[in-house]
Parts: sequence; C-alpha cells; structure tokens
Amino acid sequence: MLYPSIDNLLTKLDSKYTLVTVSSRRARYLKDSNEKDLMIEKPVSYKQVGKALEEISSGQLSFKRKEDEEE
Repeated sequence: MLYPSIDNLLTKLDSKYTLVTVSSRRARYLKDSNEKDLMIEKPVSYKQVGKALEEISSGQLSFKRKEDEEE
C-alpha cells in the first residue's frame, strides 16, 4: 500500500496534476539542498518524492493559485 495514500493527498490539493507538480518541485529542492530544509521530523520515506508527499499529507506543504489570491 502506498503511503501516504492518494485519497488523503487529494484532500490537501485540488487535482492530481497539482499534486505531481508540487511534489516534484519540492523533491528537486530537497535534492539540491541536501534535505536541510525538511519540514517533517521523522519521515517514513527515504526518497525525496516520498518525503515531499509526506509533507503535503501533513499539511505543511500547500499550494495557492494566483487566481485564488486575486479574489
């Protein structure tokens, strides 16, 4: 079973496309910074993408669209 679950992750973000974009950008950032800025204390995953998904699942990593900010 995948951890965190896709159902849990989609409650945090609006679509699968947003989920892929946010998690991949965060994973690249973690890779480049050697994971110095990790938002969770004890990640279950050992790969950067898994850690990024755990951050999204915990609510510490989110995304706002520009259209939402203008309203």
